[in-house]
Amino acid sequence: MRITDTSDLWWKTAVVYCLDVQTFMDWNDDGMGDFVGLTERLDYLHELGVTCLWLMPFYPTADRDDGYDITDYYGVDPRLGSAGDFVEFVRTARDRGMRVIVDLVVNHTSDRHPWFRSARSRGSAYRDFYVWRDDKPPDTSKDVVFPDKEDSLWQYDDKAGAWYFHRFYRTQPDLNITNELVRDEIVKAMGYWLELGISGFRVDAVPFVIETTGVDAQELARFHDPHAYLRELREFVGRRTGDGILLGECNLPHKDQKTFFGGSDGDELTMQFDFIGMQNLYLSLAREDARPLARALRTRPKVTEGAQWATFVRNHDELTLDKLKPAERDEVFAAFGPEPEMQLYGRGLRRRLPPMLDGDPRRVRMVYSLLFSLPGTPVLFYGEEIGMGENLDVPGRLAVRTPMQWTSDRNGGFSRARPSRLRRPMSDGAFGPEHVNVADQRKDPDSLLTFMSLLTKRYRESPELGWAEFQVLDQPHRQVLAHECAHDDRRLVALHNLAPTGCTVPLALDGCDSSHQLVDLLHDDFAVSLDDRGRAEVTLDGYGYRWLRLMSRDSRRLR
Repeated sequence: MRITDTSDLWWKTAVVYCLDVQTFMDWNDDGMGDFVGLTERLDYLHELGVTCLWLMPFYPTADRDDGYDITDYYGVDPRLGSAGDFVEFVRTARDRGMRVIVDLVVNHTSDRHPWFRSARSRGSAYRDFYVWRDDKPPDTSKDVVFPDKEDSLWQYDDKAGAWYFHRFYRTQPDLNITNELVRDEIVKAMGYWLELGISGFRVDAVPFVIETTGVDAQELARFHDPHAYLRELREFVGRRTGDGILLGECNLPHKDQKTFFGGSDGDELTMQFDFIGMQNLYLSLAREDARPLARALRTRPKVTEGAQWATFVRNHDELTLDKLKPAERDEVFAAFGPEPEMQLYGRGLRRRLPPMLDGDPRRVRMVYSLLFSLPGTPVLFYGEEIGMGENLDVPGRLAVRTPMQWTSDRNGGFSRARPSRLRRPMSDGAFGPEHVNVADQRKDPDSLLTFMSLLTKRYRESPELGWAEFQVLDQPHRQVLAHECAHDDRRLVALHNLAPTGCTVPLALDGCDSSHQLVDLLHDDFAVSLDDRGRAEVTLDGYGYRWLRLMSRDSRRLR
């Protein structure tokens, strides 16, 4: 995809913030967050430096998968507000310089969606909206996504007199993407939300969206190229908005992820989460050895100007480790989730970062410094900026989806409802709202919130991080990741020490001499000069970190 106007590439240097409306701010005190409450908190997000809000599903739902079992693609769950509340939220966010993207969940619907209810009758016009078979399916127990909940990808429906396919839960039948009418309905729903002012979509479970498992040969013959459909969606969003995006969830090896960006034109997904980088980050943290992460970054495929990697430390699901080798996964479990209740499906963790790092502020800050310095677009999950923890008493992935902690008051200032009426219980213990909350950290110049605001500010002032020509720098310390990002006349070197012991890192920068110096963007009192051959030594404390901008010693112009 050839880009002629770089202003359309706002997402290259965005700071994305994911939140769940129902757990962010309850304004009518019914125990559940709502759009009015979210709108009232937009100034906070603006102050933090967020430029793009990603909303988890807020649509009408059967409420058996935390909103991902949708019953109406065109509505707002009435418990969260109205369509008018949504539009006012989008307008207010735009006024604060923040764009909005929303979850596009079109691999499946709820089994209570009107389409599926009708499809259970063989003569229904919606019958072929889903994938059916009349004969008993083979054993698919090894292919299920949630092995603790399901033992097959097929479910028999008595009324339909047939089996239907479901990649996830049995209450979420898969849509038949080979059906042109289904594809038309998806585009109509996307067009509806784009008309209300959003800037694109985070596309849920992209590989499964274009999956054709179970579709009969006749239908499959009419659907020649699943990736062509992704290209059509990208073109549609661009045509409707000019600068809208598709941020895809593709938890695949890097070489397979590359295909979802499209061909040489980069004409499919705009951005993809770097799951391989994230998983190797945790392996590096567990070993106090930067080499697994360095290898993942070196093998990350280069993308076109019209594409981007999204980097993250934590998201709304389990912290999946499924692409690590079993022995590597066991290392991460031993370091960060040794108890069975901390793990999920044997492949991931249901914990947030601060408890995994025993609340060590040096280590937590080092990790977030690393996140923002990596080439790509950083994505935060709500509450990360203050160091929220999980609640392991809450089942499954919901352990990390506890209410936002605004104050030390009852319910963390999230709601004035009785605690028993809360949609989800608060986090507790050392990471509960009495110890971790926005109000206290706003008043503390040394708080994590203050530090995260500095990171967003420096990231947005450093376009080379989003546009980077990137390389890992050679140096002798296995616990240190040293990398350089360059764009136009800007160069930035980032150093991160993953171990508790300090060290001195030798650097050798091409094309530099004693007329240059490295100025730290995060520590105002630190700068180091280079010698005639562009060499320097930089001291790092245990879990230390530095963002070093290469500058002329005389003019202090950015280089």
